[in-house]
Amino acid sequence: MANKNGADRVDVRKTYKQYVGGEFVRSESGRAYRPDGMVNVPRGSRKDLRDAVRAARTAFAGWSGRTAMNRGQILYRAAEMLDARRAEFEELLGGGRKARAELDETVEVLVWYAGWTDKLAQVTGTVNPVSGPYFNFTIPEPTGIVGIVASDDPALAGLVRRLAPALCGGNVVVALAPEHRPLPALTLAEVLATSDFPSGVVNVLSGQRKELLPWLASHMDVNAIDVSGCTPDEVALVEAAAADNVKRVVKLPAGERSPHLVTAFMEMKTIWHPIGV
Repeated sequence: MANKNGADRVDVRKTYKQYVGGEFVRSESGRAYRPDGMVNVPRGSRKDLRDAVRAARTAFAGWSGRTAMNRGQILYRAAEMLDARRAEFEELLGGGRKARAELDETVEVLVWYAGWTDKLAQVTGTVNPVSGPYFNFTIPEPTGIVGIVASDDPALAGLVRRLAPALCGGNVVVALAPEHRPLPALTLAEVLATSDFPSGVVNVLSGQRKELLPWLASHMDVNAIDVSGCTPDEVALVEAAAADNVKRVVKLPAGERSPHLVTAFMEMKTIWHPIGV
């Protein structure tokens, strides 16, 4: 490329990194792969996955303890920051009408779930009729660490459709970027890093799914895993590994938005309280 004086200069190519514990890191093994034959992408390892789960567990108490309104504000901020980088993401998604439509949907999903954070308790919780001088309440609470396996298509919207409901309910996330199209997910991590999310709330790993998925499914400190981006064989692998540690395995419908998708990653807590006390 020539500068204004006519001299040639070397293009500075972007270095893609994983996002773990609020930091952008290379794989601890130093390995990389080229899903498009050109760009080096970190090839995450078992240790990278363990580090991500540890960071998520550390962040869980703070994130789940925030007010619902504040979590909604942060999700909305992520939508703002994503929309501000529209040109970059459209290019990553291949350009054209399809890329614009996917980006529009992704922004809308973040805004939609941002609006639901402070309404979940009213819609999914209830006051139960009981026989006795008591109130009986059912209240939704976050599950904890949610593993997300993103689909290759759509590479960006497919990840955010799963990410937003998990974060909306107060969970923290360890996400595996699409193996064959990881760049939108890794670039989304840059957006999340500038959107007021505390360190460790969202962690994004890249690499080969056959290496990372068994460890994600069998990790004792992961509470649930969304297999919406998995093949039938991968779902069977996850279910077998998760059975040993009673991990919740969920496959959510593609493209649907509902506050009840949030409760797929929540526990229902029942509280008794004496009347008049």
